[in-house]
Amino acid sequence: MALPLSRRTLVAAGLALPAIHVGRARAASSDRPLKLVLNVGLQTLDPIAGPSFVTRNFAYMVYDTLISMDSKGQFRPQMLEGWKITDGGMVYTFTLRPGLKFSDGQPVTSEDCIASLKRWGARDALGRRLMAATKELRQVDERNFVLELSRPFGLVLDALGKPSVQVPFIMPARIANSAPPTTPVKEIVGSGPYLFNREEWVPGERATFRRNPDYVPRNEPADGLAGGKVVKVERAELLTMPELATRAAALQTNEVDYLEYAPFDFLSGFMTNKDIVVAKAGGPALMMAALSINHLQPPFDNVLIRRAAEAAMIRSEVLDGLGLPHGLADPAQASLFMAGTFYASDAGKDLTGSSIAHARELLKTSGYKGERVVFLLPGDSALLNPIGLVMSDQLKRAGFNLDVQTQDWSSIAQRWIGRAPLDAGGWSLVPVVYPGFDMANPLSNPGVGYNCTGNQPYNYCSADLTPLIAQFEAEGDPAKRQGIAASIQKAAFEAATFPIAGQFSSPAAWRRELSGVIDFGLPIMWNIERKTA
Repeated sequence: MALPLSRRTLVAAGLALPAIHVGRARAASSDRPLKLVLNVGLQTLDPIAGPSFVTRNFAYMVYDTLISMDSKGQFRPQMLEGWKITDGGMVYTFTLRPGLKFSDGQPVTSEDCIASLKRWGARDALGRRLMAATKELRQVDERNFVLELSRPFGLVLDALGKPSVQVPFIMPARIANSAPPTTPVKEIVGSGPYLFNREEWVPGERATFRRNPDYVPRNEPADGLAGGKVVKVERAELLTMPELATRAAALQTNEVDYLEYAPFDFLSGFMTNKDIVVAKAGGPALMMAALSINHLQPPFDNVLIRRAAEAAMIRSEVLDGLGLPHGLADPAQASLFMAGTFYASDAGKDLTGSSIAHARELLKTSGYKGERVVFLLPGDSALLNPIGLVMSDQLKRAGFNLDVQTQDWSSIAQRWIGRAPLDAGGWSLVPVVYPGFDMANPLSNPGVGYNCTGNQPYNYCSADLTPLIAQFEAEGDPAKRQGIAASIQKAAFEAATFPIAGQFSSPAAWRRELSGVIDFGLPIMWNIERKTA
């Protein structure tokens, strides 16, 4: 079922060109909902059960976090009033802010926090490592709880404040305890700034929200994901529009307010349109294209075959396939931890994206016998579809017997986290894109952090990575962690855990009459208001 659009939007969609200029948009209405168009449709509501960015975006509206990252990358209290660190960094005592309430009317307690952290810690890479280093999580009273370590772990606050999948969102203990972390919870009850109108939800197309009147924001300015989450609109909608031209036209004609990712073919036109703002390139908007490999299924249980796929990922070709305007792509950068970040380095760079000829040589010496490789191609994603088309062509040129299967992203995501063999709906390769703050820390990086955890879809296990990761998580000196991170990157490239395929910016775009938009690399739906003429 298609989303209902006005006649003007449909006409504009048919005529939309990169440099299109439309007539004066309709005047904003004070009771009009804030409308955001997502890159892909919202199908799953549990932010812990799966690694979905669209679910993360949804969850930031209805849930809240103990700690949040600000625009400078610092971790600040959010649901917490604060914390104390004692016993040489081995004991953390956390105190909740008073007056926090879930959407079912019940107060938020330390019991809820402990249950939520345990569920998250059984699923997330960084969370699993934190839980492995934790001796005990114990409740002191309704507002205070303690995390006591069994061994040094220098990234406790980083873990609890991680900004992207999977985020340690807090839910009631009764719900957190109702389902294992791989099974979606049935109730959506949070303490976030919005309330979800579940009865109006059309999976994959539309989700609607209303302002949470009981939410108590921090008494400080919004800053990145931190600070006061003040909602200045009464209603909001998350929409899906599969056609990129339709998305562009809807923004140009003021049918919608915000595009999570501006279609690249329309960016030049947006940049010269006085009614549209395009987010700044770089910073949190930096993205990394990568190839997710199923290490459990032949032929990719063979490291030489994985190395062949890694060699075939020519970054310049992948980024050219996106049709990016000048200045938004940087094919020269090949750090697993994103160029420009604290842990970025060139260690092992020559192992990635070397050439198709080198990929053929590796494949020839690997013992590959032409086994079928199932490549899942997202057909509905403005980012993943063009990236996947180029990757699949590169792999075919390298000599892989590729079976390209095109589906919508939500269907692929369900297959991606499964363990079925190829003949029973399994998969071999999936193109993926991750934002910079997911890639910047080795313990949260999808190409490193899940090593030997058995956590789908990140099912790699490198014996060389294991001791390096242990050193990294125990080291308290940031300068020493940098050196360890370089060794981790080289080992990950040698094991071809998660071949990278190019760094680029994918900026959002929104109507100029919106004020207070926080540009942080993901849609932040608080602090925004619509200026009236």
